[in-house]
Amino acid sequence: MYDVAIIGGGCVGALTARELTRYRLSVAVLEAAADVAAGASRANSGIVHAGFDAAEGSLKAKFNVAGNAMMPSVCEELGVDYENNGSLVLAFDEEQIKTLETLVVRGRANGVTGLRILNREELKAKEPNVSDSAVAALFAPTGGIVCPFELTIAAMGNAMDNGAELFTDFEVTKVENREKIALYSADGRRVEAKYAVNCAGAGSEKIARLFGDESFRIGARKGEYILLDAAARGFVKSTIFTVPTAAGKGILVTPTVDGNILVGPTSVEEDSFSSAIRRGAFDEIIAKADKMCENIPFGETITSFAGVRAYCDRHDFVLEESAVNNLFNAAGIESPGLTASPAIGKYIAEKIAAKFGAEKKSDFKPKRQAFSHFRKLSDAEKNAVIAKHPEYGQIVCRCESVTLGEILHAIRQNPPARTIDGVKLRTRAGMGRCQSGFCQPTTLEILAKEYGISMQEVTKNGGKSTIIDGGNI
Repeated sequence: MYDVAIIGGGCVGALTARELTRYRLSVAVLEAAADVAAGASRANSGIVHAGFDAAEGSLKAKFNVAGNAMMPSVCEELGVDYENNGSLVLAFDEEQIKTLETLVVRGRANGVTGLRILNREELKAKEPNVSDSAVAALFAPTGGIVCPFELTIAAMGNAMDNGAELFTDFEVTKVENREKIALYSADGRRVEAKYAVNCAGAGSEKIARLFGDESFRIGARKGEYILLDAAARGFVKSTIFTVPTAAGKGILVTPTVDGNILVGPTSVEEDSFSSAIRRGAFDEIIAKADKMCENIPFGETITSFAGVRAYCDRHDFVLEESAVNNLFNAAGIESPGLTASPAIGKYIAEKIAAKFGAEKKSDFKPKRQAFSHFRKLSDAEKNAVIAKHPEYGQIVCRCESVTLGEILHAIRQNPPARTIDGVKLRTRAGMGRCQSGFCQPTTLEILAKEYGISMQEVTKNGGKSTIIDGGNI
């Protein structure tokens, strides 16, 4: 029996697990998918929000600002790329300038520092490719960017290195909650725990209902994105927003920590929690983005994707011990959830540790070795690595210069990559211009060999997503 079972392996679940392993507590993480970061933590903007948008006094405001302050040190400890690139909210008329002034007041009330409004000349000097129609912008110097799935994977890996256990393909379908909790998966597995944390994202309402908690409702909004090749690197340096609306922060144009340019998301009410991209989504994104920046190089588009974000009928995060015994809900964690996740994890862990009277470990390991991306090394460093580990001399993904050694490392470290997408998220094999056209067969072969299975059994992202349907490639 575990002390704590965390249901959900997204950024909140992973960072909560990491924080709980600071204490003398046994921790299990139950993830419904084949890998962590399978939901909104995989498909979002990767923005570390400054905290000026959330309503004063809300949980979103509190944990956004706290998470923003924690993010640089958390990323350093976990070996995750983080950039403090700042953010800009554009205004195109006098009414929108008034909105910027409101955001400044709200941001300062939330504890955000350094906010100021730039005039047209200051804005164009900072970001020359911003639309000529923009007349002013709110500058938030504490804004940043991070890779959301890299952060989630690293946090879960660090939690596992500190004793947490991860159960994948464990969709909780039944709960028995008496003196102890019994959690059952769809395939009949059972995990027992004294306490549970509901971090199930879009599925958090369903999990709460299994426990008998009907205190909140979860809806879904789909966000669709266009991703440009790294050839567009430098088109913008800051994260560019328009003034926010009730539906969200709107379309943004932002660099990623890997050098791409990301444009989106849309905001679509979604009944089925489907992440399929709608016909016409590209036209909507392009039309809105073209009003923000001049001559966005959409000819460099390499892929598109969509993510579903859960929103709550309370219009705020749900971060509370349930009225039902043995359950803590972390639900409705929409934007700025990624930014807030380090602070949320710390808050939940402290609450649970106090409940259990758990002491901190003396041997907790806060640092995780950064994933060594071969392409980032100097020629001398590359030669030294190859001399010691020849598998790093074999390039598998030409677009991103990913080596056999990196793929093997991704398969063998915590949490291990078990699918094509798992390798992709850890190494970037398949994320370049050809989008796996060259490297996928080799990656598939490596996975089959490492796990002792046939190539027909290797999946793209778990379940029935096999690549080969009988025969040979």
